[in-house]
This record gives sequence, structure tokens and C-alpha cells, in this order.
Amino acid sequence: MTSRNPFQASLTLPVVAAPMFLISGPKLVVECCKQGIVGTFPALNQRTTEGFEAWLEEIEESLDGHRQADGKPAAPYGVNLIVHRTNPRVEADLAVIVKHKVPLVITSLGAVSELVEAVHSYGGLVYHDVTNRRHAEKAAAAGVDGLICVAAGAGGHAGTLNPMPFLAEMRSFFDGTLLLSGCMSTGRDVASAMQMGADLAYLGTRFINVDESRADEGYRQMIIDSKSSDIIYTAAISGIPASFLRPSLEAMGITKEMWGSKAKIDLGKELDAAEAEAKAWKTVWSAGQGVTTIDDSIPVAELVERLKSEFRQAVGEQGRLLEIY
Repeated sequence: MTSRNPFQASLTLPVVAAPMFLISGPKLVVECCKQGIVGTFPALNQRTTEGFEAWLEEIEESLDGHRQADGKPAAPYGVNLIVHRTNPRVEADLAVIVKHKVPLVITSLGAVSELVEAVHSYGGLVYHDVTNRRHAEKAAAAGVDGLICVAAGAGGHAGTLNPMPFLAEMRSFFDGTLLLSGCMSTGRDVASAMQMGADLAYLGTRFINVDESRADEGYRQMIIDSKSSDIIYTAAISGIPASFLRPSLEAMGITKEMWGSKAKIDLGKELDAAEAEAKAWKTVWSAGQGVTTIDDSIPVAELVERLKSEFRQAVGEQGRLLEIY
């Protein structure tokens, strides 16, 4: 473990459960934190700032109850904030974040130094999603505490870089926390991320298939039935390249020619950009190539115990290599 993991003392595993649009909610966040990994959710999973604040209050009350009952702290939680002109709630949601002193803020689609300063004002941390060096350098200049390296094969708005050179390049100029995102569904994958130089592993798709997620049964079953070749990387759904499950594209009548085109597919007129985005991600399901090792849907507590066992076994096997080489 490395000192660049600021949450080390409160974690049972170096894992952040990634914030997933429409999927992550208070139940998932609280259970992750109780089991010793960082739980997160997107602010936009609540359709209003008032609803967002109500979720924060629910999470904080549940975690406080856990601390009092168990006599030990839970892992910290985090919120994803879209920093982009299409999100009209940035300022209002940020004010709520500062009010509640949210421990971790994950920013996407823009790194703004004023936002970083606001979170730093109460001692919070800011991690930023990046898919290439140019975006990473801008985020570093804005003063973020961590970079989430979204590598090839990740779910959601994935990148195209191999994780090994990606992490090495980020470390060449960034001294903060590095998180690796992309294709990780097992404890062995988490151990591999640490070997490559990550400080924390960032898992999304694996947490779609837990009892506490907001995904419906059809979505969970499609993940179980899919393999890495069923993940389609396209910008046709939301205008930004992202990974989607091929069967869900086909179920919507979206053909290979359509998802291979540079033109964004019109899924219907909406009141605003936020509603259009929500409709796209609700009807076409996202996942990463890590689906290939997911064959069940279980409670978070059971999943974390499994990840811990796999992680320790993998690290032990790596340690024994020192006796050979």
C-alpha cells in the first residue's frame, strides 16, 4: 500500500466503487462504505438539487448510525459532479457539497480550479476523470488531488489507452493519487492495478450486479450473459465515446452501421440536454469489458469479501515469485 492513498486507514481494500449514472444511489454507497471501500454516486442521479441534498443527508445519517453501532469509522463516500456547460446545476450542487463537507468530489468533463479550491476549503479531496495526458495536465494545473485514469475497455465514457503506459505516463508528471479504471471485476484485477502503479482501483461494472444497485434485472442478466466482445465503444449515443452492451443497442434497433457512424443518434426530442442524456443511458445500457468475469448478482458485503480473498491470494502468489527470481 502507498502513502498516496489518503483513505488507507479506513479501507479494507484499495477500491473505489465508481459513480454510475442511474445506477448508484444511497443504498449502494452506504453498503460500500460499511464494508470498507469508497462508495460514490453522481449528483445527477437525483433530478433536483433538493433531492441531491436529501440523499446526502440519508447517507450521512446511515453512516453515523453505523459508526455508533460498530464503534469504528466507515470508509468515506464521494459524489461525482459533471463540470460542463450542459449541467445547469453545477453551482447549486457544489454549494450543497460544501455545506455537507463531502469527503471526496469526483469531477468529469472539466477541471475548474475554483471548484477545487471550494472543496479544499473544508478539507475535501478532488479526483478527476482523464483519458489522455492533455486532460490530465489541465486537471493537475487546476490543483486536483487525484487522477482517475480511465483506460481502454472501461464502462461509461472510456478512453483508448492501455493501462500500463497510461499509468506510467501520468506518474511521470503527477505526484498525487492515481486511480485506475477499466475492466476490473476481481480481487486479482485490483492486485494487478497496484502492481502497475495505481494507488486505488476504480470499479464500476462489477457494482452494477449487486443487490444494492438501482439496475433492473434485465440489465444484470445482460451483463452475466455478455463477454468482452459484446462491449461496443461508440460516440453515437451521447456524442462522447462510451462503452455500451451490444444486445441493448440491438434491442433499440441500433445497427452496426449506426453505432459505427460519427453521427449522434436521435433518440427523440427532450426538454433539455440533461433529459436527453438520461434517456440515452436508460434505454441503452453501459458496461465495460470486465463483464467477461461477472456471472452473478450478489450483496455488496459478499462481493467485497470475495474481492478481499482474491486480492490476498493474488498478492501472495506474486510474493512467492521473489523466491524464484
